[in-house]
Amino acid sequence: MAETIETLQKTSRVIQPSDSIKSGTYIQNYEQAYKQSIEDPENFWEGIAKELDWFSPWNKVLEWNYPWAKWFLGATCNISYNCLDRHTKSWRKNKVAVIWVGEDGQERIFTYAALHREVNKSANALKSLGLHKGDRVTIYLPKIPEQIFVMLACARIGLIHSVVYSGFSAPALQSRIQDAEARVVVTADLGYDRGKKIPLKTVVDEAVSNCPLVEKVIVVQREKGHFPLTAPKEIDWDEWVQGQSTDCEAIPLDSETPLYILYTSGTTGKPKGVVHVHGGYMVGTYITTKYVFDLKDEDVYFCVADPGWVTGHSYIVYGPLLNGATILTAEGKPDYPNPGRWWDLIEQYGVSIFYTTPTAIRLLMKYGEDWPKKYDLSSLKVLGSVGEPINPEAWEWFHRVTGGTKPIMDTWWQTETGMIMVTPLPSVPLKPGSATRPFLGVEADVVDREGKNTDHGGGFAVITKPWPSMMRTIYKDPDRYLLYWNTIPGVYTAGDVCHKDEDGYLWFMGRADDVVKVAGNRIGTAEVESALVSHESVVEAAVIGKPHPTAGEMIKAFVILKQGEHESTDLIKSLKDHVLRELGKIAVPREIEVVPSLPKTRSGKIMRRVLKAKELGQDPGDISTLEE
Repeated sequence: MAETIETLQKTSRVIQPSDSIKSGTYIQNYEQAYKQSIEDPENFWEGIAKELDWFSPWNKVLEWNYPWAKWFLGATCNISYNCLDRHTKSWRKNKVAVIWVGEDGQERIFTYAALHREVNKSANALKSLGLHKGDRVTIYLPKIPEQIFVMLACARIGLIHSVVYSGFSAPALQSRIQDAEARVVVTADLGYDRGKKIPLKTVVDEAVSNCPLVEKVIVVQREKGHFPLTAPKEIDWDEWVQGQSTDCEAIPLDSETPLYILYTSGTTGKPKGVVHVHGGYMVGTYITTKYVFDLKDEDVYFCVADPGWVTGHSYIVYGPLLNGATILTAEGKPDYPNPGRWWDLIEQYGVSIFYTTPTAIRLLMKYGEDWPKKYDLSSLKVLGSVGEPINPEAWEWFHRVTGGTKPIMDTWWQTETGMIMVTPLPSVPLKPGSATRPFLGVEADVVDREGKNTDHGGGFAVITKPWPSMMRTIYKDPDRYLLYWNTIPGVYTAGDVCHKDEDGYLWFMGRADDVVKVAGNRIGTAEVESALVSHESVVEAAVIGKPHPTAGEMIKAFVILKQGEHESTDLIKSLKDHVLRELGKIAVPREIEVVPSLPKTRSGKIMRRVLKAKELGQDPGDISTLEE
């Protein structure tokens, strides 16, 4: 008999969209639009592609040789052209493209015309180093505008960028430079974090000392002279771009030309270099940004991610700029110098679309509702969540403190998918904690290990048909790519467990390797964590399975308490009783440990396997993406 995953979480309330939101949004009837999109997906995606600019047309929309896909065959395009030139040739030329706010409050603003000039200068500077189409450039920068300039500059001239988050250690950076065989590294002298100066140049020096293929290191000097540069290998950014022409034509590229490599953590072994290409990725990120966030020309869009992660690639840089949006991006943490940091930015810049993470929401919950109440958040129109399933308690808090009327787009997708795959649209009824239904043109399902539909209970989240922004391979490791399509034959297996309710809404329950098997029952960790976080004393929780002599596995929970709460025997009993009421006896943790922090990736995901390895005295595997 095929295994299923127990679904214990009670169905929560349904929140209907307001008439004003529904009447003004792009997709007013999801059911009808979705049905049309999957009846003829090639026609649907072709229609979207025609909203963008192509240098030459395709002769075929899709070539699908399972599990390898090519989209818009024979067409030439350039994603940088579509992010910039398409707008500078229109009234958007003088529209604000990027507002950047530093941790210290410094502000830099670029119109589309100004951003175009900066990108062109950067592209010409890259050409001056003798780089050619297909060469790799590693970008190790803090969240500053130069990060966006150099990404778009690489794309403009056919270079492949590999952005590495600036919190990575030297060995982690080194392995990524070596795997990509990068000829150039772009970095900065310093990053700032909670008022501290983080020396990035010293990390790069150590990493590059073991990377003989690196010819040049370009350094953005935020504090001139802080780290002396060694000529001719090390070049100051300002000197590098000074005197470069502000004209640089975007070169026509085959739609399947690689755009970037982004390394994502493997459960074991080295990180995986996910490869995305110009054409399909451009189409997928463009339309998801437009429809999911109901993005209009008058909006100010604030995504808190870093371009070092895929959310920053797809939903700070490429998706919003393809749509001609005004983007706010800010350096620093949500609670520094105080927990009003993001709420203040929303008020100050009139943000209408705010895309954040469950981890950040729970961090802000810890400080209470008085902080958001201090600010005028009436400009907000649409909210978004990304990174992991958002527990209903955090969903309800986020909804309440921002006015109680703004729809939350709880988005599910991955580095590998390139674009949002399962999500509400603003016109769709919402259930707190559910990512709702697949995006238009996307066929997602929940199946057992044999690939059969699960009518009840949970199973494995899969995508059954190709989509334009899907990764094309794992860099230099095609066998690793095949695993995604061969784990359950015939479908793309995401590695997440999920259940589908009676309305077809999808509820993500965590990673498949985070399932706990108690007395023959397979339980997703996310449900138990969600129940714990719904207790009034808990702000964050992580759950693992531990070996048990009779039950197979037992549940152990790690919890972070809200400010002012203290560990006690009564509190632990209260937590267990709470889970018993919420989910039933089978899900009650046998052990609960109060901890000051949890191991997380720098993008905010809890690393449960690290907790489990530590608990069992095992090797945690690849921990290069850990925050601490």
